[in-house]
Amino acid sequence: MRKKSDILDSYLVVDYQNGNKKSMVLLVKRWHAKFCHRAYMYTKDIDSAQDIVQDAWQVIINKIEFLDDPNAFKTWANRIVINKSIDWLRKRKREPQRLSARLSERQIQGESTHESKEDILLRTQEAIKGLAEKQQEIIRLFYTEEYNIQDIATILNISPGTVKSRLFYAREHLKQILKHIL
Repeated sequence: MRKKSDILDSYLVVDYQNGNKKSMVLLVKRWHAKFCHRAYMYTKDIDSAQDIVQDAWQVIINKIEFLDDPNAFKTWANRIVINKSIDWLRKRKREPQRLSARLSERQIQGESTHESKEDILLRTQEAIKGLAEKQQEIIRLFYTEEYNIQDIATILNISPGTVKSRLFYAREHLKQILKHIL
């Protein structure tokens, strides 16, 4: 059963495709903050996330008339935002810092090895940043955004088996990283 919000999105897409420009204004109002949040999850920079979403809206507006299935707007538009975010990351890719080096530095400085829940969460987030981009993406979509395997496959334009495989290897890699830092 489709959600009422998905039905509204479909209606607004069809209405815009039929010439009602106000429908796009409503789509922007409904989705802009969510898209900014999604882009921020990749960039960790508010200004860059907003720029990415502006670029994504330009693509959405220019290509929405070619969207054959209005029911697919949510997935289609999210994919555009994700692609723009990944492009941004690739342009600014830096050499990843080794977590173990940072931990060693902390231990040399005499910081306590007793960890609070917040410290463990921060270390887990750092460990996720140490994963390959594709694995980070799967972890974000599955755990943070709470998409199911099929939705992730649609968003990323890959098979559900590939999603499962990437999720498995991301978990295994995280286990190895966390074993050394926690």
